[in-house]
Amino acid sequence: MYRAPVEDIAFTLKHVAGMKSALDAGRFGDLGEDLVDAVLGEAGRFATEEVAPLYKIGDQQGAVLKDAAVTTPLGWKELYRRWIDGGWNALSGPEAYGGQALPTMLGVAALEMWNSAAMAFGIGPTLTMGAVEALDKHASENLKAKYLEKLVSGEWMGTMNLTEPQAGSDLAALRARAEPAGDGSYRIFGQKIFITYGEHDFTDNIIHLVLARLPDAPAGTRGISLFLVPKFLVGDDGSLGARNDVFCSGLEHKLGIHASPTCTMIYGDGFQGAKPGAIGWLIGEENKGLACMFTMMNNARLCVGMQGVAVAEAATQKAIAYANERRQGKAASYAGAGMAPIVHHPDVQRNLLTMKALTQIARAISYSCAHAIDLARVSDGDEAAHWRDRANLLTPLAKAFSTDVGVDVASLGVQVHGGMGFIEETGAAAFYRDARIAPIYEGTNGIQAVDLVMRKLPLGGGDHVHGYIAELAVVANAVRTSNLEGFGRTADALDAVFGDLTQATRFLQKLAADGRPDEALAGATPYLRLISLAAGGAYLAQGALADHNRIALCRFFAENLLGEVNALKERVVDGAESLAVAGKTLISA
Repeated sequence: MYRAPVEDIAFTLKHVAGMKSALDAGRFGDLGEDLVDAVLGEAGRFATEEVAPLYKIGDQQGAVLKDAAVTTPLGWKELYRRWIDGGWNALSGPEAYGGQALPTMLGVAALEMWNSAAMAFGIGPTLTMGAVEALDKHASENLKAKYLEKLVSGEWMGTMNLTEPQAGSDLAALRARAEPAGDGSYRIFGQKIFITYGEHDFTDNIIHLVLARLPDAPAGTRGISLFLVPKFLVGDDGSLGARNDVFCSGLEHKLGIHASPTCTMIYGDGFQGAKPGAIGWLIGEENKGLACMFTMMNNARLCVGMQGVAVAEAATQKAIAYANERRQGKAASYAGAGMAPIVHHPDVQRNLLTMKALTQIARAISYSCAHAIDLARVSDGDEAAHWRDRANLLTPLAKAFSTDVGVDVASLGVQVHGGMGFIEETGAAAFYRDARIAPIYEGTNGIQAVDLVMRKLPLGGGDHVHGYIAELAVVANAVRTSNLEGFGRTADALDAVFGDLTQATRFLQKLAADGRPDEALAGATPYLRLISLAAGGAYLAQGALADHNRIALCRFFAENLLGEVNALKERVVDGAESLAVAGKTLISA
């Protein structure tokens, strides 16, 4: 069973992603390493001892819908109550509304542990935290006063309602409508699908954040507004009133995360005798809802990246444990009697080390993104702008690369288990099933690659990404001049990688500048993986320089996995024409 890797998490936060230097410089006020270690230690205990034991029950029982009410698996409601009683929902929430205002880095580290223990559990609070951020930045003081304290504490949960049957990732096609009621409120009508925790029994109220169009709204994304729609109306004294006209009409039967209720939500249908029209209140300005929602979505994208890290970690732990127990064949490195544990076989070792290395670099990228968010928050002027650009650059990497890693590592975990990996009882397949959604939701990974190439590479006039590459290259030089034994060809491999990364980056920037977006987009997905692997190599080396016990894994990654970067560069630079020609053969009309 999963055990939270508190030591690895703390090391990556402090010595790779930059938390220690920020703490030493007093960037986070009175927060010190002792408190960080205490929070991580207790989060690890809770995840290991209280969340993980309920994972299998959640996967097997799933969420159940009856008469528009959802029941979560046995013990999950009580688990959630213990979780919020421990103050975990409020970890990074605003102090003014009862939050602890701890750094995002600490929040996502804890989030990794919840999701490793049970991804279907960890995903629910993620949306609440995003709702808190969106309301704190964009809502009126009246809405903040009425809703934020209970959302911060976790007494109420929040949701994000974007997708509709005819509009997946294309928000311009949204049809849900909002009609002004004349009293400052609105009546919301429409259908939303794929709404995570849209209905459940964890809390007595659920606060939905819903995108909809006003009657005179412009077409496309310029005409979308954001509304707060509670499951139960809330009185001025905070008490719950009448049931609002928003109901769950169905639950999706999913490949994984069975315990997480994925709902179809109906707004304004007059269901079960409710007065037609779900009552909602505008968040921010009319027709500016997408900007408000993106506050929530950017938070969610990093959190989904942490789900990829989390599943990868859990799958790696299970595979290593199994490989040390399962005996098969003979191995030269095994001196014992009888068959050798399969961990002694080189091919199994390669799989396990690949799992371990990919998990580590995904964690480092995601924590570095959180670090940039934190420093942007505590900085001013040009420094704040620099860290905002860094957070924006790293967000698509954290979301897309980490979730791809989650799938790849979980798949390797099944492989290490052999035939038993294909049998549900071992639990290896469950990680693979859970992981597969993460590259899809909160903006598919293809969309993340488009965002990276078309919106993030131009940051700072195109210079910011090259500054980031230069920072990574400093690590390669530090390896070369360290004179430490065991790094092998790591420095040479990193130098070659940063040369390929620079060439690919300038190539894509020129295509975009020349007005050739289709050619640039043809290389977007391989480029995202390229820059992520390059960054990951530097982060592993940085960790190895700080802890020499990590040198072996760094060298393995540099000499066995970093070679993929050159092939990815060739796909970026030379792959567009063949893609376009072959792509035409797929089009039927």
